[in-house]
Order: sequence, then C-alpha cells, then structure tokens
Amino acid sequence: MYFPILRGKQFELLAIRELVAEGLLSKKIFPVIEPVKLTSTLTKAISICIEKDHQIAIIQNPIVGSFQDEYEKPAEGSRTNLLKKELNVYYQNANIIPGILVQENAPEVLEKLEQQGISSGKLLAFIDDYDYLDMFHSLFDERMPQFALIPDETAFKRSIRQNRVLCEDRFERRKRSADYSEDEDKPFSTDHLYYQEEGYQGFSDYSVIGKDYFEKGFAPRAVAIHIVYFASDESLRIRHFVSDSNDGIKNPAMKFYEALSKLETWCASNPQVPRTLGLRTLLEHHEHQTYPGLGSLKKLSIMHHLELMGSFLDREH
Repeated sequence: MYFPILRGKQFELLAIRELVAEGLLSKKIFPVIEPVKLTSTLTKAISICIEKDHQIAIIQNPIVGSFQDEYEKPAEGSRTNLLKKELNVYYQNANIIPGILVQENAPEVLEKLEQQGISSGKLLAFIDDYDYLDMFHSLFDERMPQFALIPDETAFKRSIRQNRVLCEDRFERRKRSADYSEDEDKPFSTDHLYYQEEGYQGFSDYSVIGKDYFEKGFAPRAVAIHIVYFASDESLRIRHFVSDSNDGIKNPAMKFYEALSKLETWCASNPQVPRTLGLRTLLEHHEHQTYPGLGSLKKLSIMHHLELMGSFLDREH
C-alpha cells in the first residue's frame, strides 16, 4: 500500500477529491492528510471518501497551519463550528482513520480518542523523531497502531517491527523553481519495489510536493512542472519541465505555457507514459492554450502521481 502524506491545503484536497470521485484512486492508495485549516474543502474531501468507500487518515494533532486552534476553539454559531460538527460526524465512519503525530501532545490526543471509543489499534501513527521512541512504546505498549509510519533509519527499524510503513521525503526541493532545469531528469523512488521484502506493510512520501510547508504561495520567477514516470526497470523517476522567461515575475501564464510545451514534446516522444487524468488535463491546457493557475498545476501533478502509483500496485498485487 502507498500512503501519500499531503498537507490539507486547497489543491491537495481537490486532488484527492477528484480522483476518488472519478473512481481513479486505487484502494491501495491510502492518503494521509495533515489538515492545516478547517474548511469546507476538507470536509467535502472526507465526505467523498466516505461516499466512495475509500479509506483516508486524518492527522489529529497537526503541527502546521491553524487547524488545531480552529477545531478546538470555534466560535459558537460560526461557520467553523458547523464544520467541526460535520467533521466529528465523519470521524465516526470506519473509512476515516485517526492519525497521530508522535510528539509532545500525543498522549493527550490519544486519551481523547480513547474516550470516544477509538482504540490505539485503529490508529495510524507517524514518528520521525528519535527522542520520541520511548513515548511511542509507552503509548502503544498494549496494542500497536494499525499503521506505524517510520523513517528509513536503523534505530526506528530495530525499535518498531510491527505494522510499519516506510516513510521518506523523496522530493528534492530546490530554492528556486528555475534550478530544477539543472538536473531535469533523475531517480525518484524504488520504495514500491522493495518495501515488502524489507518488512514494511507499505511505503509513504510527500508526493511531488515535499515535506516543507509554506503557509502561502508566492509569485515565482519560473514555473516548473514535476512529472513522475516509470523507467524500464520499474523504478520511479521524476522529470522537471521549466519555463524559459525566468528573469521576472510577470506573465505566469506565459511561463506555464513554456514549461507545458516542453512537457507536450516529451510526452509525444514517450508514448509509453500512461495518460492519467492529471497528465491528460495538462496536455489539454497545452492544446487549448489555457492557464488554470499554479494551484491547479500542483493538483494535476499530484493526481498524476497517485493514479500512476495506484495502477502499478493494482497490477502487481
């Protein structure tokens, strides 16, 4: 199974929602959402997963964004309070798996979940800090979580041997979008090939976004499109398509079309690359010379990655 970790920003949530709604997200893809804001986009994404009987994990103690404060202290009668009530109803559904980041407030969060009748054996736990390993074993001494996401480090592999999921950030972020052109095609991951023989239930990463979190976007000098694809040995590679007019921030639509033209040329010479919904939509923007915005570009790149991985896992297993 593949556990993509996505921050619950608008276009990440839309990527999940649209794939699930279209029946294009394999049941072997188990999204892990770290919500950053309590919004209707979040609740709608969860709702469609319930409707389509697709499992998804929601982190209960996120460390980024404003979700925690909005959820714990909504004003009575406010829109946020209504969304909280809606979310609490969804949390009772079997397809919604509570997730916990093993950090300072994890014991308090686990206690609240147990008061709601949710046992530790139903949870997804994520730990990437060695100093919290003792806490992990204290929290789950009687029953291991359903899934335990851990980094590919010896200390964690020795300490956590059951229900573990390999979790690594495979996206190498550059300081500037223009810098991706310096190494436009490179290896991305082989986790999908070896996770089982290495004793993992699944594998996890941060898709083509990366672990770093930014509250708000900014006007880039360059536009980069990140597309993953399978090499002949079934390893996963990533190719970056970067705009040319990168001296200033004006005309992002033109920058998008420059990068998109490179993608179209590459796709034409690589017909073996599956035309997922995300990739087809990008190519349609090239054909019609339309500009959906940089948020939609991110959404479509995620959609392509997740649909591609789902097809691989369905074929292999």
